[in-house]
Amino acid sequence: MNPQETAEQIAKLLLKIKAVSLSPKSPFQWASGWLSPIYCDNRLTLGDPYARTYIADALTYHIRQHVPDVRAIAGVATAGIPQAALVADRLQLPLLYVRPEPKQHGRGQQIEGQIFPDSGIVLVEDLISTGGSSLKAAKAVQEAGMRILCIVSVFSYGFKQAQTLFNEAKIPFFSLCDYPTLLHVARLSGELSAGEEELLKQWRENPAQWAGI
Repeated sequence: MNPQETAEQIAKLLLKIKAVSLSPKSPFQWASGWLSPIYCDNRLTLGDPYARTYIADALTYHIRQHVPDVRAIAGVATAGIPQAALVADRLQLPLLYVRPEPKQHGRGQQIEGQIFPDSGIVLVEDLISTGGSSLKAAKAVQEAGMRILCIVSVFSYGFKQAQTLFNEAKIPFFSLCDYPTLLHVARLSGELSAGEEELLKQWRENPAQWAGI
């Protein structure tokens, strides 16, 4: 698989099934309070058999090519779990998943699944924004005695904050599709005007301060 061709194909799929919504003139509000001209819900790919299969195959291919010593796949709850399950099945590897916090009852576990001490784990996310939730899950895996070899995701916004955090944690990460590719495909398909594309580019440079049109 060619990475750029894969990224463009996934961008087309995300736009086609409305997993990505672009609304520069009427921005969405994230849980963080940020205003955003884009909203990405990769859960919708699970309902489309072609998109679901293409994404799982692409994630699997990347791991086989670049992380050959992986011993288990871990999904970040909740949206990363189904993607991780599809990949683990293809690779015939054990599956774990990581909650945001330990359970408040039972055995109080944050990680579900068998723990493999000192084994190399690939962590699967559906989406990387600031990188905070991914690194929180990675820390839980490391504290359980396993090693994070890589974090992979379907889509990434490519925020500088995320890049800095991953670099500081010394954890490689890879996304099948990224923000610039999505904007490029949307512009070519006519879903964005030149002015709207520029607005979306400006938002990514400083999303916390962006106030819309």
